[in-house]
Amino acid sequence: MFSYNSLKKILFKFDPETAHNIAECGLRILGKCKIAKAYMQKKNYINNPKLTQEVFGVKFANPVGLAAGFDKNATMIKAMQSLGFGFTEIGTMTPKPQDGNAKPRMFRYPEQKSVQNAMGFNNKGAHEVLKNLKKVYPFDIPVGTNIGKNKTTPEEFALSDYKSLIKKFEASSDYLVINISSPNTPNLRDLQNEKFITELFTMAKELTSKPILLKIAPDMEAQMAINLCNSAINAGAAGIIATNTTIDYSLVPNCQNFGGLSGACLTKKSGELFKELARELFGKTILISVGGISNGAQAYERIKNGATLVQSYSGLIFEGPSMVRKINEEILELMAKDGYENITDVIGANLK
Repeated sequence: MFSYNSLKKILFKFDPETAHNIAECGLRILGKCKIAKAYMQKKNYINNPKLTQEVFGVKFANPVGLAAGFDKNATMIKAMQSLGFGFTEIGTMTPKPQDGNAKPRMFRYPEQKSVQNAMGFNNKGAHEVLKNLKKVYPFDIPVGTNIGKNKTTPEEFALSDYKSLIKKFEASSDYLVINISSPNTPNLRDLQNEKFITELFTMAKELTSKPILLKIAPDMEAQMAINLCNSAINAGAAGIIATNTTIDYSLVPNCQNFGGLSGACLTKKSGELFKELARELFGKTILISVGGISNGAQAYERIKNGATLVQSYSGLIFEGPSMVRKINEEILELMAKDGYENITDVIGANLK
């Protein structure tokens, strides 16, 4: 009998990036195969009114989404419901195509259920990604787009990269995410300052009425992160996504000394920063939590701490295609235990 553990043993014999490419190929095929897609969707996609909410004026059937980084070129959107996701986020894409950093640039640590990547925004560029996106958008679940500047774009011209991307993608996205928190583009995190953030979101607000969110790194001191997020919100940001990958290499023994760590090693660090942020920002804006979430208890705790939505990516590598269904089922069980009728009652319960 087929099990993900059997498949995982085969996939883990491959280099992590090769395994990812195999998975992408499989999901692209799944997206085109109506019978298989319908079967997987029936098995994994939880569409329970208790988990349904409206965010950004759009219906989210369940609160668990795919984080950016998995579907960089918008080639797997059709398969996302089959994996159970309530929404998906494509990217990060850049204005011009780029190959990313030198290989090897992805590493897995099975004992820690963690991954390290130094991909460097490898993608086919805005023009090709938009062509892929337009084939499926609008889709049955909300689709967000995560955007970043090209590696070769000097810091002083970064605004123009984000401007061109917002103009390109705003009509084909339910929300957009500004990524200045990846550790894999040189000096990108230097843009995590209040002056640039204010300029960026002031500009963005003039370009579109679509919600634009800021994604932040987990490695900032809490008060600095709060100040940065407040600057974004005051300038028009519709939400905050916390957090990206970490460069705290003490979290995984003998890991590489470059790239960002994600997965179970990030659970505590990301959860703690999110908690600090939510204490200050809950009620002011929409908060999305990501970082080391792979089970219902973790997702439920983040939601109680103020997350309207949660995202996962690395957990999928270790837990497989049933992960999202299990997360949503566990959330429903925990809601019943605590006497909550709807997911909206859970959001921020620890802060009320």
